[in-house]
Amino acid sequence: MWLAERVAGWGRVYVVEALCRSGAAGSRAWLLRHACDGDHLNGYVAGKVATAAHLHEAVTRTDVDDDLIDHTGRLLRIMADCGGMGMTLEKYPPAPAVLAAHAAHLARQPPAANRYVDAALIAGHLTAKPPNRHGCTTEQRDHIVQQYLAVLDRPEWRATIRESRDLNRDFFAWFTGHIAAKLRLGPFSDPAESGERGPGHGESC
Repeated sequence: MWLAERVAGWGRVYVVEALCRSGAAGSRAWLLRHACDGDHLNGYVAGKVATAAHLHEAVTRTDVDDDLIDHTGRLLRIMADCGGMGMTLEKYPPAPAVLAAHAAHLARQPPAANRYVDAALIAGHLTAKPPNRHGCTTEQRDHIVQQYLAVLDRPEWRATIRESRDLNRDFFAWFTGHIAAKLRLGPFSDPAESGERGPGHGESC
C-alpha cells in the first residue's frame, strides 16, 4: 500500500496487479478510489481492479462517497476503450449495473470538469459501437446514455465545462471535435454559449 501510493507508470501497473492478486481485502478501499491515476497504462489494470475490489457491490450501494464515484467513472471510461490492453466492458458481466449506478450517482454530485469529461467519454464510447460490445442490451445502453446526457445538459454542468481551465488546449480541441460534436453537447454546439476559451493549464482530466 505504501508503494502503491508513490509509484506511477509501469511501476503502478505492477503494484496494483499485486494488490489485486493478494485478494484485495486489506487494500479494497484504496483500489476502489485511487488505483487508476489517469495514465494510459491504467488500461492494463482497470478491469482487474473492478473485479478484485468488487466494484459492482460498492457502487450500487446508496452510501457512496465522491471519491468512489469519481474513480468508478474513471474505471468505466478506461474499460470502455482499452481493447488490446485489458478487460473491456464487454467482458465485465456487471457492466450494465455499474454504468447505471454511476450515472445515477453522478446526477447527485456537484459539477466538476473531470466528472463532465469522464461522463461524456463514457457516453461517447457507448454510442460508438453496438451495445453488446459494452455488455449491454440496446435498451440498457440507450437508458444509460440518456442518464449521462441529462446530467451534462444541466445549466450548471454546462457552465462548469465552459469555464474550465483544467483541460489543456490539445485535449480540449480533440474533445470538442470528436466527443462533444457527436453527442451534441450544449456548451460546444451552441456558438453563443461556447464563446472564446482562453489558454488551458495542466493535463487532461
